[in-house]
Amino acid sequence: MPRTADHELRRAQMAEAVHRLIAHDGLDAATMAAVAREAGFSVGLVQHYFRSKDDLLLFAYRRVTDDQLSRVARLVAEGEAAEQPIRAILLRCLPELWPLDEARRGEYRVNRAFHARSLDNPTIAEVARETAATVRGQLSRAVENGKECGEVEPDTDAELAAVEVAALIEGLADDLYREPGRPVGDQTMAEAAEAILRSRLTRYFAGECRHYR
Repeated sequence: MPRTADHELRRAQMAEAVHRLIAHDGLDAATMAAVAREAGFSVGLVQHYFRSKDDLLLFAYRRVTDDQLSRVARLVAEGEAAEQPIRAILLRCLPELWPLDEARRGEYRVNRAFHARSLDNPTIAEVARETAATVRGQLSRAVENGKECGEVEPDTDAELAAVEVAALIEGLADDLYREPGRPVGDQTMAEAAEAILRSRLTRYFAGECRHYR
């Protein structure tokens, strides 16, 4: 294996160890020694790849956010290839950011742990801002594309719509994590979250897509 590939593999394994520790025991559990044990490396090797704990945590945080955004991008590409309208694509890809299974519940814990740390760590706060801006930017572009294809009314404020939908996604994620089994009327919490998202997307993407005609 080329040295560069081996280098990146070990860094990825260390980041995954950080994710597991945080998802199970919280951010304080991700010490250099604990990460080394979890990844099966020596402390010295971890310190060889990362100069400090903060460097390791920052790399791990970027990986988890990049992984989430990559999955969303893949689902968007699949929807476009299948010639789905924007509303349907968003309804499929946005729940990827929700803690709907064990792996994504772990991601949620990691994200929330870093969000808490970002209150007093400007570097982590910048990553959080970048990620949030990326999500809002993608939503804003979806609205602008919807205007072009006929799904969205021409006078819709794309940035305002993006902020609203992003806030809705984040708020529902909190509810889904705290009380995943709570019934909402005659629905499960997951069903209710999807219905709420569908209703909001239908408000903005109410027209018929002409893009694939």
